[in-house]
Amino acid sequence: MKIRQVALAASNLEETDKTFRRLLGCDQTYADPEIIYFGLDNRLYTLGDCFLEVVSPVQPNTAAGRFLDRRGGDGGYMVIVQVDNLAQEQVRLADTAIRTVFADDRGNAKAIHLHPKDVPGAIPSLDEMSPPESWLWAGDGWEQRAGRYVRSILAVEIRSPDPKATGLCWAEAYGIELMPAGNGWRLEMGGTEIRFEHDAAAAEPALMAIDVDAVDLPAICAAADDMGLERHDHVVSVCGVEFNFRSH
Repeated sequence: MKIRQVALAASNLEETDKTFRRLLGCDQTYADPEIIYFGLDNRLYTLGDCFLEVVSPVQPNTAAGRFLDRRGGDGGYMVIVQVDNLAQEQVRLADTAIRTVFADDRGNAKAIHLHPKDVPGAIPSLDEMSPPESWLWAGDGWEQRAGRYVRSILAVEIRSPDPKATGLCWAEAYGIELMPAGNGWRLEMGGTEIRFEHDAAAAEPALMAIDVDAVDLPAICAAADDMGLERHDHVVSVCGVEFNFRSH
C-alpha cells in the first residue's frame, strides 16, 4: 500500500499546466480522454513511478467545480493509494459506515472512491493494478514523460481543526493504524505517508501540502522564482498547495 497519485483541482487548467511543466521539468504531460465522464479535463505529470494530476471542470455542476466554489480557489482534491487486493479492501469497508461514491473495474485496473464527507480532507481512492508496477490512468508510455527535476511523491499533509479525528477516519478507510508524529498524526504506507496536522483557522480538513523527492533542487527553485511563485526555501506554493521539495 502506497500513495501513487495525488490530484489537485484548478480553475485554469492551461496556466496551471504551464506552471507544473516548468516546475517539475516535464516536457510532456498526459490528458485522459475518459475523465470527461466526470465533466472534467485533466493533465497528468509523471514523478518517477508516482503521478501528480490536475483536474478542471469543463461542464457545469461537477464535484470538482463545487469543490472549487466551496474552497474559494484551487486546492488538493484526491489521494490515490495503491492496494494489493481491492476486493479484500471492499469486504473490509463493507463493515464500516464509509460510503463508496464511485467504482471502476477494467480488469487490469480497479478503483473505488470514498465519500469525502466520511473521510474528510480530500477524496480517498483505493486502486489496484495488474501488474502492480503499471498505472493505467497515466496512459501508454508514462515512463518516458517523467519530470527531470523530481522522482517520487513522499507524503501528503491534511490540515484540520481536529487532526486526530480526521486521521482516524483515514485510518479506517485504509485499514491501517494511526500513529502519533510530533504534534500531529500519520499513516505510514510503504515508504509514503499521510500526515494530519492541526490548523485552528481551518473551516474543515483540507489537503494543504505535498512532499516531493527532488532530483534537482536548484532547477526547481530557479523555475519557481522565474515564474514569480511564492517560495520559502524549498517550499513552493502552487494551485493552493505547498510543495515541499526534499532532496534525499
